[in-house]
Amino acid sequence: MKLEKLVGDRFKERPADCVIDSHALMLRGGYMKNVANGIYSSYMPLRRITRKIEQIIREEMDAIDGQEVQFPVTMPASLWQESGRYESIGDELLRFKDRSGQPMVLGMTHEEAAVHLVREYGQSYAKYPFMIYQIQTKFRDEARPRGGLIRVREFTMKDAYSFHTSQEDLEQYYLRCHKAYERIFARCGVPDVISVASDSGMMGGSVSHEFMLLTPIGEDSIAVCDVCGFSANVEAAECKVTNVRDEVSAPLTLTHTPDIHSIEDVCAFLNMPKEKSCKAVVYQRNADDSLIVLFLRGDLDANETKLRNYLGCEIHPAVLTEESPLLAGFIGPCGLPEGITVLYDNSLKDTNNLSCGANQADHHYVGLDMNRDVPEAEYHDFAKATDGGICPRCGKPALKIHRGVEVGNIFQLGVKYSKAMGMTYLDNEGKSKHPIMGCYGIGVGRLAASVCEAHHDDYGPIWPLAIAPWQIHICAVRADDPQTRQQADALYEQLQAKGYEVIYDDRSVSAGIMFSDADLLGVPLRIVVSPRNLKDGCLELTSRDKSLSEKVPVDQIFEAVEKALASLK
Repeated sequence: MKLEKLVGDRFKERPADCVIDSHALMLRGGYMKNVANGIYSSYMPLRRITRKIEQIIREEMDAIDGQEVQFPVTMPASLWQESGRYESIGDELLRFKDRSGQPMVLGMTHEEAAVHLVREYGQSYAKYPFMIYQIQTKFRDEARPRGGLIRVREFTMKDAYSFHTSQEDLEQYYLRCHKAYERIFARCGVPDVISVASDSGMMGGSVSHEFMLLTPIGEDSIAVCDVCGFSANVEAAECKVTNVRDEVSAPLTLTHTPDIHSIEDVCAFLNMPKEKSCKAVVYQRNADDSLIVLFLRGDLDANETKLRNYLGCEIHPAVLTEESPLLAGFIGPCGLPEGITVLYDNSLKDTNNLSCGANQADHHYVGLDMNRDVPEAEYHDFAKATDGGICPRCGKPALKIHRGVEVGNIFQLGVKYSKAMGMTYLDNEGKSKHPIMGCYGIGVGRLAASVCEAHHDDYGPIWPLAIAPWQIHICAVRADDPQTRQQADALYEQLQAKGYEVIYDDRSVSAGIMFSDADLLGVPLRIVVSPRNLKDGCLELTSRDKSLSEKVPVDQIFEAVEKALASLK
């Protein structure tokens, strides 16, 4: 490929609306172009990268007995009505009607389509286990797309679905797929991706893991213990605390706290640490706006995912008006009005001498004893794990909270979809049962952007050899010089004849522009042909990651290229 024919412009300035480096570099380097919010068109360099990622994924899925299929992007709403998700999923699912008035959806995931494809096939236990997968376009109407390909509305994803006749068989296959994912990420150039326990969310199921690339630009928070290796998404990580009970409980005393609403201000006014306060966080159910009050220790934050899972419904932060039965800023567990769902976090269990709201304007209580004053309380884990918190596995105060980008996920779905959609098989005793499912996803574009985020400098991406758009970039500096032109043209033809992927820049531009464009394309190996080098009988061989820079005699260039590429694998 000659660079002068490459469609797409490269430019020096960072786009003003790019908050992360991979987004900016992919726009600057001519990898993609914005079409609409969260929707992009891809130029050739990005397509070459994603095709290589897809091929790696195919090889690893085929190696664990996967069979590639293809589901439709557009599906009838009836499939999603069978599973119950047509009503339960919010605006992320794009719903529309076709010309005959039939309700349709754009696929954001394909569990329903997978069951539909194989439910007639899988009627006998003898057909199991099996796994089907696809690499397909999906659409999820994200409320806040961000970060270029990190979070988009339209995207390409590999999703796989396995079917089993026992939980044990699913668990064995789940581990095989887990190892395959580790190989995929290592081959794509991000071997430091970690697997973390996660919340299954709308997918359902009891066990799930996310594969996270730890990076400051990540939108997910990951709890990691450096002592025992525990890792989990903060949404799923248990929050363990040490509850301290004073030997003597003070009486519950009403205290005037004029125009003081926040935990910070209350604790400062009362001269008490936040750990000795009882905080109220109020939500409403989406379905009917009914009120939910969660009480937890004042230094902790509510985990909305845990709340949703416990309640089994969608919720949102409450909007308290003058007509509300709750008094914002002064809500406490004593004297609450009837008809409100009240929940208590584990951090309050067996604690005393706390401050809390008194459910009266400008008043708080001090001396709250949960055992004495709220004997009916039941305690559950509703708080977010914290940096420096207690590890739920080893019990050491060694948790660290990191930021991460999710590049893959796997779920043990159980019978959620097969049961809802009436998929059954006859076992070896002739009994009808529902197959047990697993689900395994990787976002192709997000993985490409994540690799760029992990491997770049101020000048451009540094693509790993396995997924780089080309292997070798030839820069013919002063291509108007006959000797330079002849040598560069010959090198281009000979390298291609040897099977290498080469991009060749023979434009009449300055060396600065040529090298700047080469940096933005991020090709692993660069060969510079110039009058100065040829005067010494050499070519300049450098690697994009700066690990290699040497002058190579012209007649030794092919051996040097082979050695350099081998070292970059």
